[in-house]
Amino acid sequence: MAASTAHRKIERAFCTTREVAEMLNISVGTVQLWVENGMLRAWKTPGGHRRVARESVEKLLHTKMNEGSAAASLAWQEQVRPLRVLVVEDDAALLRLYDTTMSLWTMAPEVAVVDNGIDALLMIERVNPDLLILDLMVPGIDGFKMLEVLTKNPRYASMAIAVVSGMDEDTIKRHGGVPAGIEVLPKPVPFARLFELAHQLEARKRNSAGVAVQ
Repeated sequence: MAASTAHRKIERAFCTTREVAEMLNISVGTVQLWVENGMLRAWKTPGGHRRVARESVEKLLHTKMNEGSAAASLAWQEQVRPLRVLVVEDDAALLRLYDTTMSLWTMAPEVAVVDNGIDALLMIERVNPDLLILDLMVPGIDGFKMLEVLTKNPRYASMAIAVVSGMDEDTIKRHGGVPAGIEVLPKPVPFARLFELAHQLEARKRNSAGVAVQ
């Protein structure tokens, strides 16, 4: 009987990555990134299967629950609503420029800005943006790794992504390149082109909802 109880305690000490994804309502890919970046404590079995310490999962879950009221204020309705744009850029001056410029756009998008890849993935899970504007060299998790995870997950298939980078084409290729279908724009930030992309997304969203575009 004691041995059976001890066995149950051992089982409760860890979770699989899929179990963690279900507990935190995130993708398995995001769980793996959080493990690699130390947000979750984990190890591998002799067979190569990753196990995540339940204690670290519960700690992160507790943090997410405490942030619930803040998350609710950021959540958007899924009906016809302002375009959601998430900007990932580690230059504080550029983030302010993005926020100020986009606030003047005619479709009045709801804009969120973050300065690192870890917070970006959290925000993507939380608000499901229509448009992600991404710099490739950001701390935490760089843009290359983010693109790899996001483009492999069908959950994000409808999210438009635009890369805005100061890196030249050869340098981007040396880092592994950008997945096909993602537009790479140079710096200084080409706001005219970003506005075109945002306007196209807004028109598509309104047309699908049967609402006339202004």
